[in-house]
Amino acid sequence: MAFKPITFCTTSVLALTLAGAAHAQDAANSGVSDTDAQEIIVTGVKASIIGALNVRKESTQIVDSIVAEDVGKLPDNNVVEALQRVTGVQVTDRAGGEAATITIRGLADPLTTLNGRNVFTAANQSFSLQDISANLVKQIDIYKTRAADQIETGLAGQIDVKTRRPFDFDGFAISGLARGIYNEQADSYNPNVALLVSDRWETGIGDIGLLANVSWSKTKYRNMSTTAGAMVPFLTDGNLLQVLPTQNCPTLPADFVPYERLQPTDCRVASPSNPKGTIWQPGTDYGLATGAGSTLAVGDQTVPYYLSRDAVFSSDLYGERERPSANIALQWAPNSSSVYTAEVFYAGFRGHTFNSLQFSFVDWWGNPGPIELYDGTNIVKSRTVDDVYGFNSGDYGTNRTDSYVYALNGQWELGERGKIIGDVAYQTSTNKTSFLAMRTDRVASQITADFNAGGGIPSYHFADDSLLTDPSVWNVAQFYDNANKNKGSAITASLDGYYTWDEGFIRRVKAGLRYDDRKASSYVRAQDGYLGASLSTLPSEALFTNSDFMKGIADVPHSWVLPSGSWLYDNADYVRELYGLSTSDALSLTKTFDIDEVTMSAYVMADAEVSIFGRPLQLEGGVRYVAVTTDSNFFDRYNGGAQTRSGSQSQKFLPSFTAKYEITPTLRLRFNYGETLRRPNFSDINPNYSLTGDLTNVGYGSGSAGTADLKPTHSKNYDLALEWYFERNSAIYVTGFRREIQGLVVPLTVMEYIPNNGIVAGATDYFAITRPVNASNGVLKGVEVGLTYFPNYLPSILNGLGFQGSLTVLDSKQNIPMTDSAGNITGETTSQFFNVSKFSYNATLAYDRGPFNARVSYVWRKGFLHNNEARLFANPIGVWFKPEESLDVQLTWNVTDRIGLTFDATNLTKSKQQNYYKFGDVGNAQQFNLGTLQLARTFAVGARFTFD
Repeated sequence: MAFKPITFCTTSVLALTLAGAAHAQDAANSGVSDTDAQEIIVTGVKASIIGALNVRKESTQIVDSIVAEDVGKLPDNNVVEALQRVTGVQVTDRAGGEAATITIRGLADPLTTLNGRNVFTAANQSFSLQDISANLVKQIDIYKTRAADQIETGLAGQIDVKTRRPFDFDGFAISGLARGIYNEQADSYNPNVALLVSDRWETGIGDIGLLANVSWSKTKYRNMSTTAGAMVPFLTDGNLLQVLPTQNCPTLPADFVPYERLQPTDCRVASPSNPKGTIWQPGTDYGLATGAGSTLAVGDQTVPYYLSRDAVFSSDLYGERERPSANIALQWAPNSSSVYTAEVFYAGFRGHTFNSLQFSFVDWWGNPGPIELYDGTNIVKSRTVDDVYGFNSGDYGTNRTDSYVYALNGQWELGERGKIIGDVAYQTSTNKTSFLAMRTDRVASQITADFNAGGGIPSYHFADDSLLTDPSVWNVAQFYDNANKNKGSAITASLDGYYTWDEGFIRRVKAGLRYDDRKASSYVRAQDGYLGASLSTLPSEALFTNSDFMKGIADVPHSWVLPSGSWLYDNADYVRELYGLSTSDALSLTKTFDIDEVTMSAYVMADAEVSIFGRPLQLEGGVRYVAVTTDSNFFDRYNGGAQTRSGSQSQKFLPSFTAKYEITPTLRLRFNYGETLRRPNFSDINPNYSLTGDLTNVGYGSGSAGTADLKPTHSKNYDLALEWYFERNSAIYVTGFRREIQGLVVPLTVMEYIPNNGIVAGATDYFAITRPVNASNGVLKGVEVGLTYFPNYLPSILNGLGFQGSLTVLDSKQNIPMTDSAGNITGETTSQFFNVSKFSYNATLAYDRGPFNARVSYVWRKGFLHNNEARLFANPIGVWFKPEESLDVQLTWNVTDRIGLTFDATNLTKSKQQNYYKFGDVGNAQQFNLGTLQLARTFAVGARFTFD
């Protein structure tokens, strides 16, 4: 970290040198004249905030940025965490002590580029942003709007991550950091280190620079969650149903008993008109009726029912992740008009997780005890049940990713008015995962459960909780052994050029070509079996007993015994032999798809300027043409690897237009219209099945499959922004936007008969198969407001205090088709977009004075629809997350201008991630609560140094 002052001109000439250019593919040309030579000196966190503000001010597009004021100075652990303070960005999925998923203005598919180049992870269309270490980042630009010279994909926008290059420095520079991060929930201390070395030399063949920047972090974490299961119907007391005679069920008992669970396809109530005996339809959008006295038609009878949970369960997950990453760049400027850059980027991920799962049904009818209902409903709040079946599961997973980008870039100036930029890149990315799980089961004498004991958190206990830790009462049951491998590669070449004029209406003309050949393939392996032996027969080192699970948070069992995940992993072949399964020397992966996608695009655009009322109106218009050819081979692993070939072609013209008008020297108005695409994920066009047996006793299994002819989603985007730069380092801006999206992908579920499928656990021939289809259109609109304010009038010690904050208001609506079990569309309903909070805000109080700088940040977002469940139960299908928040602090003490000490803390409010069921007006967080995940607090101390 360089603690020397950083100089900015008020017209942002030097800020643009720090921050990069307005367009991702035109990084070397700012096009800004130096009209104001007055300078100010800013350092530390203030430099970062002002640098980001100046990027927005000078860009043609609507761009928000994060600027590292110096080497490795982003305080966050990864890029996703750094983005959560950007206007319009919402972050979720904070498990494991870090944020993992972002949406921009409610959309979750931003195009990710690295130094302007499209990057991806394995066989995905997107890149795992959390795998980019914040230590390597120079700047992150978030493009809310698009120009014709930018890659066409990503409805949400574009996130361009810029890394450092040797010509960023005047000469030799070495910088490093070391942080120790304490994860409170896992009680672990975790290292985070980085080192940058750069130098440049004047030689007989021109300037040469070489930079190496490496980063490594390792984190141990613990995720603790407890969940009240889904709702299913049960008979009410005193309603005994006579069995109707059928040939399919000659041995079943004669009667239903009080409080017995009503299966959706129970042959005990079959009739000639309904041979499968369907009582109720799982997975309906609004679920079953919840009013007191609600009834179901069972055969020829009408009976009242209660809605109660099918299960309660707790997950105690221990994880470890490691992220090595590196960036190496070589630059050569043989003369003043050309620069060549060769660079290599590497991002790696190593993950290990051990999930200690404790699961118990609460639907066994045994000898039912007391039941408590929520007032005025048929929903069970608490109950006691005898003879309940439950299982524990020791699950161990591994995840390894290696992504490389190799690139060569050349830039040639054509006098003082033009430039040609050529770029060629090759990238490859591989992801490998494995999963081992050993279940143990038993029938407990009794369980008492309160499905919401307060705050949406369930409480449950067994008649003798101590037996949870006794291996002799547990039977070793199922074993699951799965693995996946996904690979992706691409070769990309682009050529761009522009020419400028100082006078006249047309000021710049730019054009370019881009060729991209993307290949992706996927492989899978799965086997499972059943043993049947006492857990106590396994060696003692094979057992794991946790402790202090959610102590002080949830009134649930805090300890249980099960097979150790690490022992399963270290002794995988021994376990496979116990179950009579193939061992590692006979295991192989089966290919599921091979895809080759070639994209060719071309664009032309022009910049113009006119004077209106003596003030400049800057215009930019262009069109991008894109043609995509996709050749696919799919392999059906349930049908002997049968191959299906598929091919598709698509072409599209995508126009864009931007106008920027300086109403006054400090007040600017922008308008943008652009069109963007979202391409289908490769897995979403694979028509072959992925199946799961009937693990929840609903009478059939579930599964997914792709849709080979899935089309890209198309969006028309409108933005209007007003920006007031009311002081040198301060501004307020308001942006209104609208996205009109056609061909949104939504899931449709169809009941299918699939015999000879090889399913062992929950064996069945009937499956609810969910496929993605282009069956929805939607509109997303909203307003975002941002403020950056560093007053220059504060007295004494308050001088250096500043504020940065934003709020976003969103409204979204899309049509969702409603179908019957055969997949026929029977109607239509509406829903908001997934992961869209209607209101969110962030506020950062910054202080930068002398050797001290600090930042206190608070982020909050309203509750939101996260996903729809798999349509297996009676509850509403919508899974909503409750409001989320995070309070973070970063402190720096610059001991000298070369050395600094840091302290960082995240999630100081110890917030929880909670969800519940809701669809339309049905459902709420009190009676339909689902899961509670305790999020970890982290504290970090570190040191940074720079010598140059």
